[in-house]
Amino acid sequence: MEEFKQLTGLVAPVDRVNVDTDAIIPKQFLKRIERSGFGQFLFFEWRWDEKGNVISDFSLNQPRYQGAEVLVSRANFGCGSSREHAPWAILDYGFKVIIAPSYADIFYNNCFKNGILPIRLSEEQVEDLFKRTTATEGYKLTIDLENKKITDNAGLEIAFDLDEHRRQFLLQGLDDIGLTLQHEDKITAYEASRVAY
Repeated sequence: MEEFKQLTGLVAPVDRVNVDTDAIIPKQFLKRIERSGFGQFLFFEWRWDEKGNVISDFSLNQPRYQGAEVLVSRANFGCGSSREHAPWAILDYGFKVIIAPSYADIFYNNCFKNGILPIRLSEEQVEDLFKRTTATEGYKLTIDLENKKITDNAGLEIAFDLDEHRRQFLLQGLDDIGLTLQHEDKITAYEASRVAY
């Protein structure tokens, strides 16, 4: 995974509560075994109707939000089934940060394992970000993971909390395998000391 220290990115809103993983990446697209290629199907049933026509009023279909790297949404984001394809689709689409008041636990954990930073803010802070995002075309946030703060060009500054272990995972670009490989010399020494059967 890539190290995550700081990001300045365009913000896109998905103004819905209880965004479940089937809405994030519908079940018919779960046949792939690679982690890539899922972004094109992100929020598929909200982006296109049954005839394949673009639903123009959905935020991600609007030109002003193309290339967004920060997703702002409502409470209980990522609920539903535990499919890891959901963070894969979000990351493949281009989002590196999600901001919401709360997340489903499994989805929240899967974000860190895939290099996505999910930030929890209060309902009031999230509401303020929705207002700023919709009021200003090209609205960007700077996410500073080293100092655990969010800023914009209009004087906004919000501190956020994050478990230090998870913060270090992202800062160092580690997943579970990367963490294990930090002890590769000890693993190799142990394996060499074992008697071959």
